[in-house]
Amino acid sequence: MNDQTELLVCIKCRSGQQMAKDSRRSGQALFDTLTQLDRPAGLRVTAVECLQNCDHGCTVALRGGARWTYVYGNVDENADPAMILNGAAQYLATADGIIPWRERPEHFKRNCVARIPPLEVPHV
Repeated sequence: MNDQTELLVCIKCRSGQQMAKDSRRSGQALFDTLTQLDRPAGLRVTAVECLQNCDHGCTVALRGGARWTYVYGNVDENADPAMILNGAAQYLATADGIIPWRERPEHFKRNCVARIPPLEVPHV
């Protein structure tokens, strides 16, 4: 299922730190690294201005098609890019976006800020 899947990266994230207005933000550094690495087929990396999780490190979100959207915080721009892309590959491999708990990257288990249902939720 490789339909319209996006990894949103907040480029304004400062990892909760005060910084000069013209300083390169950690969110921008994360975005730059992610766009330079090989990524799963069907994954588009998109910069966004703000995901409103400012005091909790860099923040990213995975969304696409009929899948649930997940928002993750406390991302380290230096240590976590490969983990994010591996998690995105797992996300892409699902029909609904729900990666089985035991298979999720540890960071995804502990730093999920929100889980948002798809626009059209199947009736149960």
